[in-house]
Amino acid sequence: MDFQTYHELTQLYADYASAVDSGNWDLWPEFFTDDCCYRLQPRENHERGFPLATLSFTSKGMLRDRVYGIRETLFHDPYYQRHVVGVPVVRKDEGERFECEANYAVFRTKLSELSTVFNVGRYLDTVVRTPAGLKFASRLVVYDSEMIPNSIIYPL
Repeated sequence: MDFQTYHELTQLYADYASAVDSGNWDLWPEFFTDDCCYRLQPRENHERGFPLATLSFTSKGMLRDRVYGIRETLFHDPYYQRHVVGVPVVRKDEGERFECEANYAVFRTKLSELSTVFNVGRYLDTVVRTPAGLKFASRLVVYDSEMIPNSIIYPL
């Protein structure tokens, strides 16, 4: 992989984290292709090959529906989140399609409370080149702990 492509890839990861931390949810679906897949799955299920996922969306339209739900229908204590994402490791380079992996940690801050570690795991991604730049064709978020808060509202 040439330097320019790797720079674009790392910028995609950084921009994604910045967008989901900003609370501007309309930005989130735009990181994906129209026929994308976004899944949130516990590590145990992933390693055993079990298909059960905590969240599973199979198109950009479904991601937009989730954004609508975050804004209009889900009631929860508001909180801020902050991602720390490792440098992506390119596992496979097919020129216009890349399989990548990156570790992440998400910290959550509720109003008037201390920040806590909210979720930790890794991204398993398929990234493709589109006319609009690099996009996620699929993002599998594999979280390490079997214990998660009673709900995951915002994208990881």
